[in-house]
Amino acid sequence: MAISTPKTLGVLVVLIAAIVTVAVKGFALTVFGALALFFVLWWTFLFAVLPLGNQAEADPGRLVPGQDPGAPARPRLREKALLTTVAAAFAFFLAITVFPLARL
Repeated sequence: MAISTPKTLGVLVVLIAAIVTVAVKGFALTVFGALALFFVLWWTFLFAVLPLGNQAEADPGRLVPGQDPGAPARPRLREKALLTTVAAAFAFFLAITVFPLARL
């Protein structure tokens, strides 16, 4: 698991590049088409994954003035970004396998 934000972004870029490369070489998609489809799937899955495992801050002393009391105490965005990438990759390969998307 990536520990810092730059490392997480690096891992995501490498994973997405590998996914797009497989789609372009193995399924005859264009680079733009593969990136566009993966982008849409990634954002859709991100909004599905974001609420998973969130709990509001239980200690009222840790709330900052102006903070929403329902905001998650530990949002774990790095883990969710990686989980989103894996879930979107699964859906992406399922879609390009099932539907005739060559030259998309």
